[in-house]
Amino acid sequence: EKRSTSKLMVNDAIEKISKVDRHIGVTFAGLIADSRTLVERAQIEAQNFWFTYNRKIRVEDVTQSVANLALQFGDDDVKASMSRPFGVAMLFAGVDQEGAKLFHLDPSGTFIDCKAKSIGAASDGAEQNLKEQYHDALTIKEGLKMALAILKQVMEEKLNSANVEVVVIKPTVDSKGRPIGDFQRVSNEELFKLSPLSKNMLLSLFFD
Repeated sequence: EKRSTSKLMVNDAIEKISKVDRHIGVTFAGLIADSRTLVERAQIEAQNFWFTYNRKIRVEDVTQSVANLALQFGDDDVKASMSRPFGVAMLFAGVDQEGAKLFHLDPSGTFIDCKAKSIGAASDGAEQNLKEQYHDALTIKEGLKMALAILKQVMEEKLNSANVEVVVIKPTVDSKGRPIGDFQRVSNEELFKLSPLSKNMLLSLFFD
């Protein structure tokens, strides 16, 4: 879900899902400025790993790198700029050599491996629905239908093309035949083909 804080704000200026590398994406709930700092750390870590080892970094390792930065809060040797924790929760999703991965990182720097997760406003209600409806055999289309229904229930605003964002991370292989993900933003037109629901019902979610 993308929330505009002002009617004067250009909708495209709000980006809730960022590309870390071709196989990893991240979304957040919380302070935009803090999220940008952490997303930049993740992107730099992924680039450095590629240049050093000539292979793509694991989703867990990227999450660990960002968690390490978040954990610096409270350390005696940290500069005054780290006098408060980052006010943001994040979801890192991607496909690496271990398969599809999803990690939830909280403001304390603690992260856990998840099968499905909701963060942000109304996350408790969405989380309960996910627990009841999620199963390992879900296809992308089935996951989309489920998520749309949940989103419709918990969002305060009516679902439309201005307040949601969609990314698909599809499993594929690299030039050496190694498993990898492919980060793709989904246009409204593409989403309409996937969803039997009305054109005003869109989604902000990672698929694997």
